Amino acid sequence: MEVEDVGMHFVEVKGILSSNNGMNLYRGCTHGCIYCDSRSSCYQFTHVFEDIEVKQNAPELLERALRSKRKKCMIGTGAMCDSYMHCEEQLRLTRRCLELIDAYGFGVAIQTKSDRILRDLDLLCSINRKAKCVVQMTLTTYDEELCRIVEPNVCTTRRRFEVLKTMQENGIPTVVWLSPILPYINDTMENIQGILQYCAQAGVYGIICFGMGMTLRQGDREYYYAALDKHFPGLREKYHRRYGYAYEIPSDRAKELMQYFHAFCAEHGIVSDCGQLFEYLHEFPENKGYEQLSLF
Repeated sequence: MEVEDVGMHFVEVKGILSSNNGMNLYRGCTHGCIYCDSRSSCYQFTHVFEDIEVKQNAPELLERALRSKRKKCMIGTGAMCDSYMHCEEQLRLTRRCLELIDAYGFGVAIQTKSDRILRDLDLLCSINRKAKCVVQMTLTTYDEELCRIVEPNVCTTRRRFEVLKTMQENGIPTVVWLSPILPYINDTMENIQGILQYCAQAGVYGIICFGMGMTLRQGDREYYYAALDKHFPGLREKYHRRYGYAYEIPSDRAKELMQYFHAFCAEHGIVSDCGQLFEYLHEFPENKGYEQLSLF
């Protein structure tokens, strides 16, 4: 997809790092995932979600922030909006920020669904040698055809598995987000087993899973229900009967699936405690001799 085919507008912002050293270089997304919580009204988007807001002065602000920090730390990115959307191919905003993180000796925890992250493998490896790099990927849907419906404008789960394998081969630790799991769509044992097998084969360090289900709130709910009407006729009515307008939408199979999830992780040495994983993502190594390969 060419830049001119993607709606974008450019803004100057006053700051780029949050209080916990997270940053979002873009607002909005073009991946089109039917469940995206970032569409929710509480985030107060004043523009169409697919019209990407580009924080064009982010690299300058990031460099200023890194230079002023007394202690090295992990910089997080991609939590709210994906760092590797279509527009990143030519804008290269994420790459410019990674170059700064690398140059100043900080660590990075970066989250994405896109194989475009492979473009920056050289920088990720360099950051990981000097400090620490953790690549996080979201996996929700093992079946490739279903994945193309649920997450239509980004690479499928099979390709993300290949990205995770590439990171493993380069000694970069990975964390998978197993979320959301959509009731009556991908909340099957076959789906969870397939994703977890990918995780084991790719040697992931940990899997973040808050439970088998999803959340829905104003803005996100309307978009999701329109997608159900288009791709899964009749399912919206089933959601209304089962969940009403609840925020938390648990799968009826949640208990069984979570038991399997925890047992699988324990058997394969995969960290599944969310608190432990968030601590790991924020933990900056004190010594340069940080042993990445020992994770595998």
